[in-house]
Amino acid sequence: MPGTQAQPAPGPEAMEPVPPELDLVLGASACCLACVLTNPLEVVKTRLQLQGELRAPGTYPRLYRGLVASMATVARADGLRGLQKGLAAGLLYQGLMNSARFYCYSLACQAGLSQQPGGTVVAGAVAGALGAFVGSPAYLVKTQLQAQTVAAMAVGHQHQHQSVLGALETIWRQQGLLGLWRGVGGAVPRVMVGSAAQLATFASAKAWVQEQQWLPEDSWLVALAGGMVSSVAVAVVMTPLDVVSTRLYNQPVDSAGKGQLYGGLADCLVKICQQEGPSALYKGLGPAYLRLGPHTVLSMVFWDELRRLARWPQQRDT
Repeated sequence: MPGTQAQPAPGPEAMEPVPPELDLVLGASACCLACVLTNPLEVVKTRLQLQGELRAPGTYPRLYRGLVASMATVARADGLRGLQKGLAAGLLYQGLMNSARFYCYSLACQAGLSQQPGGTVVAGAVAGALGAFVGSPAYLVKTQLQAQTVAAMAVGHQHQHQSVLGALETIWRQQGLLGLWRGVGGAVPRVMVGSAAQLATFASAKAWVQEQQWLPEDSWLVALAGGMVSSVAVAVVMTPLDVVSTRLYNQPVDSAGKGQLYGGLADCLVKICQQEGPSALYKGLGPAYLRLGPHTVLSMVFWDELRRLARWPQQRDT
């Protein structure tokens, strides 16, 4: 991350840090832009992660197979607009989660935490946990909307929401305020791990590329290279928790608002491994990476460029 390395590369980014308040807006805006482009992959990933829920391999029909075939299946069942299911909720989630995440991370870096051994990872994890908690209601609705489809192609529980606001109202009315945060126990570790991996590896990779002097240090290609490396780490460490999070958010609940399939993070992990096999924790890995890759790259490139532009008037006047 620009200006947060222990030994920042020389340049304008190291001289003029972006205020945390501005990082809040820039980080959220960058991730929302990326969300619009990668949401179809998120829809496919959600369907794949719910397919064969708590059923042994080979005992259920595989309605969704691979990225391209699954996208075609979604388009046939729900129309082309179906590939953008849950987009409004996804944008709300990205805005809420990343405004909190980038703001907290920027504060931690300005306080000098990133210059301590392991400080970047800790800052990224803490910022991710806060962001996941703030954005959890939006992610809950996003997951349930993306799972909804025609009966013949349905996987997982079908909640039958009509809109984002309608879903929030229904959950509030039936389950109360706490119902909006159902599943947050899986979301917090998911985003903590992903955020730490993303922010830490992006910073290190970008600094390394700058040190090699292969590209102009103010080029967006430097951020692109950092984002490409980050996406690999994020996909590997985040997918198992992503599967668990999807299951916790989408499961049906009883009249008291308690999940009918899983009792929480640990219970979900155990049941998946016992009934579907450990490999099920990597269901949807291909679409997850192909979604995380572009999303990480686009988010980091957009964010890096927005931060550079935000500093430009100050640099021009000096």
